[in-house]
Amino acid sequence: MNRINAVILDWAGTTVDFGSFAPTQIFVEAFRRAFGVEITLAEARVPMGLGKWQHIEALGKLPSVDARWQAKFGRAMNAADIDEIYATFMPLQIAKVVDFSTPIAGVIDTIAALRNAGIKIGSCSGYPRAVMERLVPAAAEHGYAPDCWVATDDLAAGGRPGPWMALQNVITLGIDAVSRCVKVDDAAPGITEGLNAGMWTVGLAVSGNEFGATWEEYQAMPVAEIATRREHAASKLYAAGAHYVVDSLADLPGVIAEINARLAKGERP
Repeated sequence: MNRINAVILDWAGTTVDFGSFAPTQIFVEAFRRAFGVEITLAEARVPMGLGKWQHIEALGKLPSVDARWQAKFGRAMNAADIDEIYATFMPLQIAKVVDFSTPIAGVIDTIAALRNAGIKIGSCSGYPRAVMERLVPAAAEHGYAPDCWVATDDLAAGGRPGPWMALQNVITLGIDAVSRCVKVDDAAPGITEGLNAGMWTVGLAVSGNEFGATWEEYQAMPVAEIATRREHAASKLYAAGAHYVVDSLADLPGVIAEINARLAKGERP
């Protein structure tokens, strides 16, 4: 039957770590420790979704960060600098990621519902394998275990925004048509990844990086601020080409029902 067979889920900000704080905080700390350069959480969030080396490279090209770097060192950031920040980042991230491994509210029930509907659960991440090898078992202890996972440094071709991690999920899960897959992500590079792989794409506007609040902050947030932040996040995800944007993974089953109806009419991503 022509219906969704698999979902491919991002990790931080999508299934675990509401607000995607584990990587952003560590980027700030790694810049500070490696070179004494301060970056803000907001700056750290801008390239979210890329592989972590590429993320550091992109941060160095942000005009605000580049200006601070040039003022301190009299030159632009180079590959050796990126290597040093990455080498600082990795042990910090490996040590910290287990503290951000709790599934986001609604994730476990949603995964159960998808599996009951015969849908396979794939996943991929901008985290490298060394981080994922800590995160995956920690999340499993909290009740979240996808059918497969791919890390950003697993494939010779590369990571996001290319399609390769998503397509590796298709191969591993044995899905026979990418048009029957949904890529779900809270950041633009992950949406682009799904589009490049020929999949339906769903952006998450509240649980992830673009919204940028902890669960506790979100629970206490005035309705007007939630609406403003949601609109900001949704605009970024729609601009990246997302077919749908919802608040969190808990909203995914309703979207899949809509996509199934479109597939039944012969539509494709």
